[in-house]
Amino acid sequence: MDTSGRRVDKPAGSKDKPVGQVEFETMLLGRHSHLFNPRTRSSGGRLDRSAYILLSRIQMDGPMSIGQLTDAFGLDASTLNRQTAAMLRAGLVERIPDPDGGMARKFRISAEGARQLDADRSEYTQGLEKVLDSWSPQDVATFAGFLQRFNSDIERLEGHPWPRP
Repeated sequence: MDTSGRRVDKPAGSKDKPVGQVEFETMLLGRHSHLFNPRTRSSGGRLDRSAYILLSRIQMDGPMSIGQLTDAFGLDASTLNRQTAAMLRAGLVERIPDPDGGMARKFRISAEGARQLDADRSEYTQGLEKVLDSWSPQDVATFAGFLQRFNSDIERLEGHPWPRP
């Protein structure tokens, strides 16, 4: 029962198990992502989630072809063609010949794409700093380590590892 006397059922499968708690907390984390959504910020951030992620990957790996992006993300080429076409129209990426001499053209982050990615990343980081302000540096480092481990295990299971600095 809650404070008003209404019956409150626990989510199916949780039964106070730690995995159920992780499920519940990751659901809430997704709910709170609006705090860092560029569309809701006053600075006029313009990167949507897919552009932010694609630009981050291209920034880390350098120029990538549609085939390489397909392999990296496990998405079909038509989805990536739509996403990269939108990024081209917005001036976030450029199509260039393969620097290694291959046949496929590659996408390279443009100066504008790098500027917007850096601005969005800075705002995301500032938002996280506000949330983590009362945490000790050790707690933040421990949390970061667990998040990396969690993401790495997901990437291992999906077969799409993400490069890390």
